[in-house]
Amino acid sequence: MDYQAAVLQLKDDLRLRTEPLGVNFLKDAAELPDKTRRPSEVLKKKVTICQGLTMARSYGWSVGLTKDDLICIPAMLAFGLTPAADPVTELGQLFCAVGFHAEAGPGIQEAQALPRLAPGQLAALYLSPLARARLDPDIVVIYGNPAQLIRLIGAATFSFQNRVTGSFGGKVECAEYLIGPYQSQQMRVAIPGLGDRIFSMTQDDEMVMAFPVQFLEGLLVGLKQAGRQIGARYPITFYQNFQPEFPKPYQELAQKLGIANINF
Repeated sequence: MDYQAAVLQLKDDLRLRTEPLGVNFLKDAAELPDKTRRPSEVLKKKVTICQGLTMARSYGWSVGLTKDDLICIPAMLAFGLTPAADPVTELGQLFCAVGFHAEAGPGIQEAQALPRLAPGQLAALYLSPLARARLDPDIVVIYGNPAQLIRLIGAATFSFQNRVTGSFGGKVECAEYLIGPYQSQQMRVAIPGLGDRIFSMTQDDEMVMAFPVQFLEGLLVGLKQAGRQIGARYPITFYQNFQPEFPKPYQELAQKLGIANINF
């Protein structure tokens, strides 16, 4: 489809602060398009996956991430980019070691519930502003505030007749909003985790909606149609058909001045 036109509609309807992204899960790093920026090459640094997303959505870069570009161990375990023989146990024990769980058992249970890729399943992530993506994306990722996501969720329920789901743990949320929709082929809403805020400067008012690219056309239809009869839009309009009430000193002055048509 015409991704440039789709992005124009998303920006017009939602007034997004950053670029909608297309994301590809590549089995061979050689599939990364020319002029893709890899942090280990252009910055001479390793980064987190969420930093790569910020570079793409805020700088407008097309970013490629392989295991050689990454330094976030929890994410690398979830994305199958470490030599760990048992990534689930390693991740669960890490959750316990840093105080997210008091015992290893619950930590491992949470790690088991996270969306994960098997070792060898992924060679590189390609993250690009959707309007300029040089590959047809596997998923689309949109950052927005809760009111903007209300519109996206309303559009999704209009077009696809299902409520949008999410799973929340406050950590390794890149797995939730990247691997989650890629594996499930369903829309997901996520609250970016602690690492997103520490390393990628994700703001406190930002949430994420991510979905397989084939949902995009229906979502755009839903944005135009959902709630149209009641004027649903973003920014959400305030209700103003009421008469304010003021504290007693204001009321007394109004009476003194003989101001009519004010009900106290």
